[in-house]
Amino acid sequence: MSDPNLSSFIWSVADLLRGDYKPHEYGKVILPFTVLRRLDSVLEPTKAAVLVELAARQAAALNPEPFLLRKAGQHFYNTSVLDLKKLIGDQDHIGENLRAYVQAFSPAVRDIFENFDFHTQIDKLQKAKLLYLVTEKFATIDLHPDRVSNAQMGAVFEELIRKFAELSNETGGEHFTPREVIRLMVNLLFIEDDEALTRPGVVRSMYDPTAGTGGMLSVAGEHLAGMNADARMVMYGQEMNPESYAICKADMLIKGQDIANIILGNTLSNDGLHGKHFDYMLSNPPFGVEWKKIEAEVRREAEQQGFNGRFGPGLPRVSDGSLLFLLHLLSKMRPAVDGGSRLGIVLNGSPLFTGGAGSGESEIRRYLLENDLVEAIIGLPTDMFYNTGISTYVWIVSNRKVEARKGRVQLIDASSFWQKMRKSLGSKRKELSPAHIDDITQLFGRFQEVTRDGVPICRIFKNTAFGYRTITVERPERDATGKVVLATKGKLKGHPQPDSGLRDTENVPLSEDVAVYFKREVVPHAGDAWIDHEKSKVGYEIPFNRHFYVFKPPRELAEIDAELKVVTERILGMIRGLEG
Repeated sequence: MSDPNLSSFIWSVADLLRGDYKPHEYGKVILPFTVLRRLDSVLEPTKAAVLVELAARQAAALNPEPFLLRKAGQHFYNTSVLDLKKLIGDQDHIGENLRAYVQAFSPAVRDIFENFDFHTQIDKLQKAKLLYLVTEKFATIDLHPDRVSNAQMGAVFEELIRKFAELSNETGGEHFTPREVIRLMVNLLFIEDDEALTRPGVVRSMYDPTAGTGGMLSVAGEHLAGMNADARMVMYGQEMNPESYAICKADMLIKGQDIANIILGNTLSNDGLHGKHFDYMLSNPPFGVEWKKIEAEVRREAEQQGFNGRFGPGLPRVSDGSLLFLLHLLSKMRPAVDGGSRLGIVLNGSPLFTGGAGSGESEIRRYLLENDLVEAIIGLPTDMFYNTGISTYVWIVSNRKVEARKGRVQLIDASSFWQKMRKSLGSKRKELSPAHIDDITQLFGRFQEVTRDGVPICRIFKNTAFGYRTITVERPERDATGKVVLATKGKLKGHPQPDSGLRDTENVPLSEDVAVYFKREVVPHAGDAWIDHEKSKVGYEIPFNRHFYVFKPPRELAEIDAELKVVTERILGMIRGLEG
């Protein structure tokens, strides 16, 4: 069964819920039942053997858990004689039997259903006389991995949650990264490591601090498995939404991952994997979402720990916390001497340029660029994400740059790399084709400036090209006669008193000498001006679009006049028609 058909079939359960549940509440039933049926299907082939093993180990007074895990062939098991199909054979006791069945799972799985608050939904469904009907509906779906792959199942989960998010009016961009964008990011992370990743038995770690339902982790694992069947990717993640966490944990469980590595909680206020470092990292943090709720914890860490904590370089404005996630990822990098790390993060346009010299955002950019951590920034097309149509950018950050990349940043404008989707999904109207992904990956890998049809596509800059000094230009205060007023106290005593009303600032590129700039740009217009060097600040911004701007000369005046004449004649003709 294809993904769209499967998700539509599961979604049809909403027809049963309509009236007793509000549309935005459908997910509270559909998501846990989908997970339950998936786990039920996975365990089906070994069910009988597990029950035989349980009886034998209990008779021998031994802890049965390790034996049951081995028999199940999974990282979880269920000790009930029931399954979903047997449950619907006893309509009168469906509630108590379903609860007993869920409680018979191993502890890790019970935690998943606790985070779904599944028992509350059982009560509500039973009260509405819907529990049997919903259970029966799901018992008829075949979700065995032989029929529905892990990748398909992950896509189904994401599609369902996307629909529920739309019904709940969730914040734009907060939920999903389209699969093709994740594939692009994974390509970029792995491109220079092909040789290392194809060695027999290689083990690498991947971390996502905004794990959602685990889509990024899943695609990374699938990619590595495609490169090297003997390779192993150990997954780590943290997610604050209980339902998304439950789905991610279930997905990782089925894929044989240690789900102790999947943490519930707010990554920024409570790092659940403190002290751990990773080979690779991926993240799509929420766009433009304020962090006021956790401001006290974040500021406390910044003030008390400084660079020994996560937020030493600076703090962005409270209205957008996306750069906090980037700082968090930097803290998770392996030291370069231990092999280093590479990460990919999706950000909106704001982190590129928001904030002047000395601001938190500028100081974070300064830290990244002065420490030579930014490898590339790729501008994606608009309308790529399900809940927002804004421009987005993939940042590739690494502390193990190859020699050719050291001291430089690569900018790739991929805003024209898209094809129209056959059917829009929320705000998502465009997608990257496999050819687009390959093209962008090759542009990144070649690390050369590229222009196509007169339009720049890829550009390379020195890190310092994005830096500037903001200088404060002072001019003297003058009395009524025009005479310069001298300061009578303080460090300026005997020198011209600055006139705050005439104070101005200038941004001088780091590549240019301040004195030379001042003499050329300021002195000819204000011969009495001087620089207050104590107020000078260094800032960094990345004006991405400016570097890809192509001037288009205006049309000839005669052409515009001719066009206006045609339009005027048409309007006059319409007026004459009305008068007649």
